[in-house]
Amino acid sequence: MQNILVTGGAGFIGCNFVRHILQHDSAANVIVYDKLTYAGRLENLAGVSERFGPRYNFVRGDICDTASVERTIAEFNIDTIVNFAAETHVDRSILDPDAFVQTDVLGTYVLLEAARNMGNLRFHQISTDEVYGHIEGRRRSVENDALLPRSPYSASKASADLFVNAYHTTYDLPVTISRGANNIGPFQYPEKVVPLFITNALSAMSLPVFGDGQQMRDYQYVADHCAAIHLILKQGSIGESYNIGTGSEMTNLEMVEILLEELDKPRSLILHVEDRQGHDRRYSLDVSKMLALGWEPDFTPEEAIRATARWYRDNRSWWQPIRDGEFKDYYQTVYGARKTYNETR
Repeated sequence: MQNILVTGGAGFIGCNFVRHILQHDSAANVIVYDKLTYAGRLENLAGVSERFGPRYNFVRGDICDTASVERTIAEFNIDTIVNFAAETHVDRSILDPDAFVQTDVLGTYVLLEAARNMGNLRFHQISTDEVYGHIEGRRRSVENDALLPRSPYSASKASADLFVNAYHTTYDLPVTISRGANNIGPFQYPEKVVPLFITNALSAMSLPVFGDGQQMRDYQYVADHCAAIHLILKQGSIGESYNIGTGSEMTNLEMVEILLEELDKPRSLILHVEDRQGHDRRYSLDVSKMLALGWEPDFTPEEAIRATARWYRDNRSWWQPIRDGEFKDYYQTVYGARKTYNETR
């Protein structure tokens, strides 16, 4: 693992992973390959080139472009691909499923074909706990559970997972998959619930909580997730999947109350609104397989939420231009006409 192609490396988790690898593996060279969509931004990689010099390179490209992918692999003598590139937001997948099929499914296929045809390269797929679907009762998802996605986003990611496993079985491609819980932390585009609510609170805007706010989630700090992926690349068993999370859950409403407390903002900002279509009630990961590999998270969910709130509070110059741009139209589309929760009951 010397020359690593990090697709989607200008996105939220990807840019944090790039910094992690360059800081913790002095022998690694990282080539970020990113289309630079609305959430993939060069600003997310500010300072990386200056700090790490020739060990870091950036290529602008689309993972659906076979020629560009293969040219980049050849030029930088890539031996490992870590695929973060994806459309990721459930609400956007409800509005425009096609983009998710193109990037998450077709794009993953293009990368797998390139990895197979250019030397059987090591391939790691970044997936999500959402592929398991809603989890009933007190059960936790384990890696060999059936995939039961319920949104266009999770269906596209589950499809990609199945392609990755098929390439291992059919072509003996050396693959691993990681399925992460809800990631939060620096550089997350503010459409996602935690940075959305933090930046709303910092802007004295209401926090539109879907439904009753009792949906259960595991909020993990992105740095912990990146460390786990790194360990899988070094020590994970080929052909295996790994769940990554804290193993602890809380309701969305509890998350909101923690961040409001951290920011010293009033609870009166909470506004319960009409629930999301097909909203999964609970995700819950069994992370014992990852723990057995020698990893454990440094942050509890509460610590992750508080650390994230502080980062956005201290980095308004990063997120304010986003909130002042295209994001305004998106926010109006998703939340502008949404009824209050009481009106829907």
